[in-house]
Amino acid sequence: MGGRESNRNSSSSTSYKTSSSSWWSNFCSSARRSKPPLSPSETSVRTASGGDGLLRRLGLLDLILLGVGASIGAGIFVVTGTVARDVGPGVTVSFALAGAVCVLNALCYAELASRFPALVGGAYMYTYTAFNELTAFLVFAQLMLDYHIGAASIARSLASYVVTLLELFPLFKGIPSWIGNGEEFLGGALSINLLAPILLTLLTIILCRGVGESSALNSFMTVLKVIIVIIVVFVGAFEVDVSNWSPFAPNGVKSILTGATVVFFAYVGFDAVANSAEESKRPQRDLPIGIMGSLVICIALYIGVCLVITGMVPYKLLGEDAPLAEAFTSKGLKYASVLISIGAVAGLTTTLLVGLYVQSRLYLGLGRDGLLPSIFAKVHPKRHTPIHSQVWVGIVASILAGLFNVHVLSHILSVGTLTGYSVVSACVITLRWKDKTVSQELSSSWLEGVICLITVACCGFGAGLFYRVSASFILLILAVVVASLASLALNFRQVYADPPGFSCPWVPILPVLCIFLNMFLFAQLHYEGWVRFVILSIITIGVYAFYGQYHADPRSEETFIYHRAPVEEA
Repeated sequence: MGGRESNRNSSSSTSYKTSSSSWWSNFCSSARRSKPPLSPSETSVRTASGGDGLLRRLGLLDLILLGVGASIGAGIFVVTGTVARDVGPGVTVSFALAGAVCVLNALCYAELASRFPALVGGAYMYTYTAFNELTAFLVFAQLMLDYHIGAASIARSLASYVVTLLELFPLFKGIPSWIGNGEEFLGGALSINLLAPILLTLLTIILCRGVGESSALNSFMTVLKVIIVIIVVFVGAFEVDVSNWSPFAPNGVKSILTGATVVFFAYVGFDAVANSAEESKRPQRDLPIGIMGSLVICIALYIGVCLVITGMVPYKLLGEDAPLAEAFTSKGLKYASVLISIGAVAGLTTTLLVGLYVQSRLYLGLGRDGLLPSIFAKVHPKRHTPIHSQVWVGIVASILAGLFNVHVLSHILSVGTLTGYSVVSACVITLRWKDKTVSQELSSSWLEGVICLITVACCGFGAGLFYRVSASFILLILAVVVASLASLALNFRQVYADPPGFSCPWVPILPVLCIFLNMFLFAQLHYEGWVRFVILSIITIGVYAFYGQYHADPRSEETFIYHRAPVEEA
């Protein structure tokens, strides 16, 4: 009997080990799956069996306004002044430097948007093809947390500005705080805001009606806020006293660099254009132009406002809450505060609208690939919009904005954005390797290249930490030197192919520089943002392990796989 029991236990133990080994093997195999890139000559588009997809209704101007709408919010009227108080007139250089870094990232996005011009998904889709399924799922999760919290936070700010405008009329004086500004209950556990969910519901309804209606609203509101910014700059230019620009950098060059790390996130939004690929009329031509064009417009507007606000008032006298409005009021131009409030409402509306739009398209992409339930992949046959995904993101944002003070979570945002930008830059490099080796087994040079990319990222993060804690300058130089050596290895030990469509210049040097600078900025974030990155990554891996790996199949007939748009669309 004892022998039988021993054999039974031994057999059970062996079965458990085999099962565990099999599960781990399947997990690793699934995690390494990637979308197969098509050959450069292949131009056909494979669609889902349902046949219902998104409509191509966005022209070049629509795409440019989409990017500007996503990037220019109320921050142009507030952030410019608050940073100028710390940096001085040199804030203009801060915005120029931050804009230059964004241009580098935008060039990487432009190449990939041209390479994948017929599919929603953006950074997620690029990562799925360049790296693997698990990495793509991680990128999606980091981006989506930023989007969800960001949408709720913007909705609350929009509600507050709407209340401010309404209270200009005697009829609406004394609006209760729980309607638009938020009122705390249960010791701060809840912060009720009634107007924010209402605004989110209205925008969600517009988005569900179709891309034509939402694009029209975005275009109108974006043009309105750009006109207001131009008026503000033009009127303010006549009040500029050039003596206020001296000294230009009262707190030194380091304050300008620190300011650049802060204002970098004011430009975030150009990547929204890449997520509209499936709805662009001429994606291969228009997507790169839309990405770069919208960013250049934003840079010009931000720099113009910086020059005016620092020239009108000595930087030390700039207010904290509404610096631009206060600067105009000090010059007797009180009407400007009303104009700025209208511009802020228009800016926040477009930022929120585009943010909700992008979220639904990302959910659509993952639903198609099986990483999320198939309901997210459904497109309305008449409206040609992912209504289920759109309603879902609207509900999530409404719950967060209506019940919680999400502004306190602002310090954990931007992690997803920088993660996405860094991975996209790496995708540009790795996809060019794949073009050379698409018909061959990837050799050890692939592993060597990935190690070099990770080295650059670690050096960028290390350099950022050294700068943040004011460590020895030698350590900063050491990080730069090691990253440079890794870049040289990528440049001389890898073979790169020219991509179809728009080509990012100076590959691999430019994408490597993007990765280094993005990780440098990552190190400037609040430490809770780093903790959020780790915790969310662990949760995401768990979700993938117990759901995603069993449902996703990048080679399924239900999966959309494009390498370029159809010939007639290009």
